Amino acid sequence: MFATSELIHNDHPLDLSIAHSATYVHGMTDELSTTTSPYTSGSGYDLGPISPAVRERLAERLTSEERHILLDHGTERPFCGVLLDNKERGTYACRLCGLPLFKAGDKFDSRTGWPSFFKPFDEAHVRTLEDRSHGMLRTETRCARCKSHLGHVFPDGPPPTGRRYCMNSAALEFFPERVSPPQLA
Repeated sequence: MFATSELIHNDHPLDLSIAHSATYVHGMTDELSTTTSPYTSGSGYDLGPISPAVRERLAERLTSEERHILLDHGTERPFCGVLLDNKERGTYACRLCGLPLFKAGDKFDSRTGWPSFFKPFDEAHVRTLEDRSHGMLRTETRCARCKSHLGHVFPDGPPPTGRRYCMNSAALEFFPERVSPPQLA
């Protein structure tokens, strides 16, 4: 494993909890990676940081609610999200940049009012950060590529992971089975 200072590339600090499934340092790979491209996830997606200009261009197509959630770290009201009751097979991607985040087969009914998943599409696609807002300690989730706020992860999910990724519907875009999310960044 790399030292923390080696995991910083182009002023983009990386979460050590996802380092096992992605390549971060140019020309170096870990045991799970099959490519030597910097910032490539184990599932083959580019995780390189996007520029502020690209982020703003992508944000132009967002609704005010999506912008509030993704860019201002907001939360939609429970039981109101359009993806809460979605039962179709497919992939949930980042609404801002299109990075695949969750598979429909990993979704479960947590009865919390938000779409919940027990694992990400690829561990390297979802970044976690400590969140001490609102007087509590939580673990925030963000898109690893564009840094958009997705929701939070809690240690009360079902087997096999015991995790509950509690996501805002407005932070996700659903793509039915056999339709690949376009990579917008």
